[in-house]
Amino acid sequence: MKLFYDFHIHSCLSPCGDEDSTPNNIVNMALVKGLNVIALSDHNTGKNCPAAMAVGKKNGLVVLPAMELTTAEDVHVLCLFEKYEDLAAWEAYIQKTRLRVKNRPEIFGRQLIMNENDEIVGEEEDLLIVSSGIPIERVAGLVHGFGGIAVPAHVDKAANSVIAVLGAFDYGLGFRLVECAHETDVALPRIVDSDAHYLWDISEAEHWIEAETCSARGVFAALKKLCGEE
Repeated sequence: MKLFYDFHIHSCLSPCGDEDSTPNNIVNMALVKGLNVIALSDHNTGKNCPAAMAVGKKNGLVVLPAMELTTAEDVHVLCLFEKYEDLAAWEAYIQKTRLRVKNRPEIFGRQLIMNENDEIVGEEEDLLIVSSGIPIERVAGLVHGFGGIAVPAHVDKAANSVIAVLGAFDYGLGFRLVECAHETDVALPRIVDSDAHYLWDISEAEHWIEAETCSARGVFAALKKLCGEE
């Protein structure tokens, strides 16, 4: 079946994300846009994924747990998972390497952790948009080892992309899928996402993935197939 997607959406937990981007607002906006599946992918954390996944389950929207990792070189990599437990284990791993810089909400924005009722249950004190300390050459293998798929984010952008930082795309890094809005010279399958930091930026029902079922398992299996994994 054809499933319309957006695998790169930030919530109010990302310091650069709008505070209106709560779990319920994100899910409802995705439904208004006609999407079948999304991934919540905040910077270096997945703590708002359980709430978004719960809201999605209630409303018939598949929500994959995800994260936008910042590598040691300041490259952004989308890390997609089927199960939150795998993402949580991955987050615990990178927590040991992340730079510890206290967030300054008046400059960077608040980092709000919410439950499925959009109630604030916590606030991340350390700034999330700093380097994880993990070098780019280790990311694909490490994420795969935690059960996920690593996708270089917005490779066609001039900032924080693997091409912008390294000067070229290195196939030896082990990535099998890229994210970009425009055609590039990278000879890999691609997904097209919004990188939404505001609700209105969430994708319309334009880009789709072919999956056997409208479920986290079905979508993740379809992504793995895109990567050449059966």
